Amino acid sequence: MKMKSISLLVAALAAGAFADLHTQGVCIDTPGKGVEVYNRAATEKACGAYKNRNTGSKQWDQCPDCTIKNEKDLLYYCESQGSHIGGDELHYYCTQNGAGDSVAW
Repeated sequence: MKMKSISLLVAALAAGAFADLHTQGVCIDTPGKGVEVYNRAATEKACGAYKNRNTGSKQWDQCPDCTIKNEKDLLYYCESQGSHIGGDELHYYCTQNGAGDSVAW
């Protein structure tokens, strides 16, 4: 039941992810047709890697405030209060850490 709830939450959040910069994101896997599965281990590693990022002066080039947060011990996500999370950059770190994709909102 937990995995179904997480999948529904991730899908709902994906529908609202339109901006280039985000305050939150997670890593996901897509094992089958239309199925998205949250990848906690990749999310934690990706968030740590993004926190250490320093590739330039654009807002998404650094994420000094990237931290792992959790929602009722069910969904751990990367958060940046300053909207430093770039969708492409999060995707890169998620796939580098074993996930198939990412969702940012």
